[in-house]
Parts: sequence; C-alpha cells; structure tokens
Amino acid sequence: MALNKILISVGSNIERDKHTRAGVACLKQHFSQVSCSSVYESEAVGFDGGVFYNLVVCAYTSLDVAQVNDILKQIEQQNGRTHSEKKFCSRTLDLDLLTFNRVVTAQPVTLPREEILYNAFVLLPLAELVPDDIHPQTGQTYQQLWQSFDRSAQRLWPIEFTWRDV
Repeated sequence: MALNKILISVGSNIERDKHTRAGVACLKQHFSQVSCSSVYESEAVGFDGGVFYNLVVCAYTSLDVAQVNDILKQIEQQNGRTHSEKKFCSRTLDLDLLTFNRVVTAQPVTLPREEILYNAFVLLPLAELVPDDIHPQTGQTYQQLWQSFDRSAQRLWPIEFTWRDV
C-alpha cells in the first residue's frame, strides 16, 4: 500500500511545552516516519494573546484526507481543545493538515492550506523541514516561497526545545 506524505502545522500558546510534546507524541502513534522542524516562537496573529510555539511535522500514512483530519481533531480534543472557539484565539493545541501529497481540494478540508502562503510561522518551518518540496498550486519550492516572503509583518524566532522522550 502506498504511503501518503502529509505536512501538519502544530501550534500552542496554552501550556506550550506540555501540549507541543503531547501533540507530537500522538502524531507519532498514528503516523509513520515522523520528522519535525525546529520549534519557533511567534507572536499571536489576528488577536491579542500569548506567544505561540509553532513547528511543522512531516509524516506518512495509508489513511485518506478525511481520516487524517479526523485524527488531528481527536488529538486536539484529547489535549483540551474545544472547537466552539472563535477562529483567532489562544489554544492548547492546534493541528492543521497543510498538504496531503500534492492534492488540491476544498473538501473535506482545503488543501493546500492557504496559510502556508501568508503565515511566517508555517512557511519558515516548511522551508526548513522540506525546502525542496513544491507547493501544489504555486509550483515553487517552500524555500523559494520563504526567500520571497515579506518578513516584516510577523515576528518569529527559533527556540531551544527539549523533546525529552517524545
């Protein structure tokens, strides 16, 4: 059975260490060949809130898009996330499927996720983790997209993050 390559953004600004570790540990339970970008701190975008931890995870799965999305929502719920929240707010854990192979679709989720192109906290970890992967719509690599990205609007910085035994 062929494996699908998935890219997932991970974010947290409530008990960041705990939920970032727990989220990645859960991803490792559900998917194979999991690799992570560096962890970055970034200011909240779209609302006044605490500083976020953000990273991108690359993994492989035999599941389809809907199944992957369901697993991500389950992991968020297990980590105290409720989806009655407004779009822009603090959260324990935010897991977003960014890409699924090179699929372009609007259902069951929009892929590739639009925020790849306008959020530094998604694009920089992508450029680090999979610099030569090609964005399914632009035809550019994530490294090329990052090189041409306007970095003045959003601040983020890499941090030393201890994974312990995740």
